Amino acid sequence: MALVNIRSCGRRGFHPGLCAYATRTVGVPRKREQQDETPVFQYVGQHRKPRGKVFVWGFSYTGALGIPSFVVPDSGRKKPRKYQLTPYRLDTEQKISSAACGYGFTLLACNSRDLTKLWGMGLNKDSQLGFQRTQHDRHKSYDYVLEASPVSLPLVNPQETRVLQVSCGRAHSLVLTDSEGVFSMGNNAYGQCGRKIVEDEVYSGSHGVHKIEGFDSGVTQVACGQDHSLFLTDRGSVYACGWGADGQTGLGHHSKASCPVPVGGDLAGVRVQQVATYGDCSLAVSTDGQVFGWGNSEYLQLASVTEATQISSPRLLPLRGVGRVRQAACGGTQVAVLNEEGEVFVWGFGILGKGPKLSESAIPERVPATFFGRSEFNPTVKVSSIRCGLNHFAAITDRGELFVWGKNVRGCLGIGKHDDQYFPWRVRSQQHCFLSFNMKKCGFKACQLVLQTNQCN
Repeated sequence: MALVNIRSCGRRGFHPGLCAYATRTVGVPRKREQQDETPVFQYVGQHRKPRGKVFVWGFSYTGALGIPSFVVPDSGRKKPRKYQLTPYRLDTEQKISSAACGYGFTLLACNSRDLTKLWGMGLNKDSQLGFQRTQHDRHKSYDYVLEASPVSLPLVNPQETRVLQVSCGRAHSLVLTDSEGVFSMGNNAYGQCGRKIVEDEVYSGSHGVHKIEGFDSGVTQVACGQDHSLFLTDRGSVYACGWGADGQTGLGHHSKASCPVPVGGDLAGVRVQQVATYGDCSLAVSTDGQVFGWGNSEYLQLASVTEATQISSPRLLPLRGVGRVRQAACGGTQVAVLNEEGEVFVWGFGILGKGPKLSESAIPERVPATFFGRSEFNPTVKVSSIRCGLNHFAAITDRGELFVWGKNVRGCLGIGKHDDQYFPWRVRSQQHCFLSFNMKKCGFKACQLVLQTNQCN
């Protein structure tokens, strides 16, 4: 069967081609294809019990959703399913604690001491899922992996070390552990994997998993942009490496950086609690609730401090009326912040969540709390977490309900239709409430979202 292949090429583009794929799995059973026809929806109850379910949706043609029958139907009468428009449960034997979606691929991690604690699925042309040995030739790796398959890490103490977090970019991956640092895989054309750039390096079929060194202390968070990487240490310092053409590394220049370098500018001496990036814009939130930004500002992401379209050093963003910020999120053309009161503010360009008349803003716009379910019957509802895809947003409330809005490219919103969504819309899943999630835009006009959930009542 011929599948579209996304190959890396000169500069930052991709070319289509043909490739092989894998449908093998280790430790993950074959997925359920049928679901109950009659939906039963249930709001979050006070006695919800943790279940740790994982749901996926969006573009499935690369195998990134981990459902082989979507790509290679079991029956000859069925056609491949390019899009999954509603949440679909991914059956796993392990309790997944971290998930990340890249451009056509997904990583799942389990915070356990089991020997296998990391799995990958989807596009693997740049070995962003590690070496996935084919069944017929142990020297070749699959270009596509259609089911969640183990990813090997060169751990010194594999039975003791835990994976804390994973993050995915355009074609590279970062894995954060509790005691053995950070590992990187995949494309390193711009130094985004934190190692020396090798001209004309062939990434397909690579066994290389690199341990990134050079931090002042232990790393507590990693974040992948398209072709750059950010690292936050337990001292509150931010490091960056990779592509810097738009200033997204924050290192004061627009060149590549092949090893992690401390980020300065207005961040010098500031203790940071969170970093966020997605495309070519980066944000950092300090422990005292201030927001700093750098990188691309073509879409007014950083218009509060400059009219320039690129900023190569972090700047403090004067977000008047927002209050103390505790979380930030970056998209491709838009950004969002969440304050301590559980209020969401958005700005930039695109579908921002306040209706079709608001498509551009240089200042933070508050998304009304009523859009997230606050009412006279639920007067205390607050948003507890936010994320951005390339052109869409997602928010989780303290009641465990997921709301999405923005461009619905390839069904990335999971609302059961292809239409764009101009206001926050609650995503429904049968008898489940969503308590944590990871999402990213992936591929050309393709995306998926992976949710970790807890079951209601």
